Amino acid sequence: MLNIRKATVAKVLPGDIPATYKRYRIQALMSVFLGYLAYYIVRSNFILSTPYLKEHLELSATQIGFLSSGMLIAYGISKGIMSSLSDKMSPKVFMACGLFMCAVVNVGLGFSSMFWVFVVLIICNGIFQGMGVGPSFITIANWFPKTIRGRVTAFWNVSHNVGGGIVAPIVGVAFALVGTEHWQLASYIFPAGIAVLFTVVILILGKGTPQQEGLPSLDEMIPEEKNVIDHSHYALAPEDMTAYQIFYTFVLKNKNAWYVSFVDVFVYMVRFGVISWLPIYLLTVKHFSKEEMSIAFLFFEWAAIPSTLLAGWLTDKVFKGRRMPLAIICMTIIFFCLFGYWKSESVMMISFFAATVGCLIYVPQFLASVQTMEIVPRFAVGSAVGLRGFLSYILGSSLGTIFFGVMVDKFGWHAGFYLLMGGAVCCIIFCILSHRGALELERKAAALR
Repeated sequence: MLNIRKATVAKVLPGDIPATYKRYRIQALMSVFLGYLAYYIVRSNFILSTPYLKEHLELSATQIGFLSSGMLIAYGISKGIMSSLSDKMSPKVFMACGLFMCAVVNVGLGFSSMFWVFVVLIICNGIFQGMGVGPSFITIANWFPKTIRGRVTAFWNVSHNVGGGIVAPIVGVAFALVGTEHWQLASYIFPAGIAVLFTVVILILGKGTPQQEGLPSLDEMIPEEKNVIDHSHYALAPEDMTAYQIFYTFVLKNKNAWYVSFVDVFVYMVRFGVISWLPIYLLTVKHFSKEEMSIAFLFFEWAAIPSTLLAGWLTDKVFKGRRMPLAIICMTIIFFCLFGYWKSESVMMISFFAATVGCLIYVPQFLASVQTMEIVPRFAVGSAVGLRGFLSYILGSSLGTIFFGVMVDKFGWHAGFYLLMGGAVCCIIFCILSHRGALELERKAAALR
């Protein structure tokens, strides 16, 4: 069970293949859904703790941004490396190990009081967070065909909305039990305990690729799923390539991987520019109560669930597997909602615009995820996810956290919102480029049939 390298079990008998395939597919999806949900419980809890960090450690907006950005930059670097490594590892064990280490780090945060200790632990959390996403996409790409991948990925994608959304109730219950004087216990140690429980769930439910479970590959089960990218002319077969060789050959030299990565860069810039600063902005600028702020935070996360599920169905059925047109529509609406969030004064309207941004911002993010699985061979999915994750967190999250904080400290909140609205425009440009690249692959696939 704890072998982190890929392992193969005995082949399933032919008569048992259909039922076993269906059962394992559901278990595999639930394992990555629940696992990634838990990763967000021990990630988003830090955002809710920032007002207490600001109060007890007397931190400026720039320092809060530095802490947030430190975790996200570490996560981005780790996501790039760990996702590439996960192509060669057992997905479930790799994911479970990362989640367990995130829980350990959060326990450390619960007993820390010095700023630089927080910096070190937050960076460590970012490193271990990078072990969650690669196995998720590898699992989806290996078990689900393109015809339903939009809906399946949409379902998986709401896991981080659920995880991020239930953080506030979890922390709220913890505060009710232990009191605000034990804010570190409530903010960090309670979520860590829940993450440990989910680690066990991943190990029980999780699956490797169909071949590792003794089943035929997706190509054998559904021949039309064969990837349009031909790799037969390379000197080495994929299974004989190193993680770096796969990354360099099928991702680094792939223009479509770069386009979709920069879609994610600007999505993350807007997303983190809103969610990372929502508690402080609403409490100090819009003068929300802590209860009103928590409700707005919950709306931002949970509003995305119905929209993401609907978007998955729309891209599969209405847009015929083309992911970017809907992303362009969503980013256009987000541009105007950012203006409303910035300029409105009433609690109701601010909450409405925040919820609308939350409702839509995860749609282009999830669509970029689906696009990533469809522009590279399945054995390179982890590497492609790694590039996208590295750029989105190193560039996108930094622009939305530390650079946003610097802009606020030097020029005021209006400068930060100009930054986010510019990011929305840039995202639309790269959505267009990514869409053109996908159409080119479609034409190549049609020519081979």
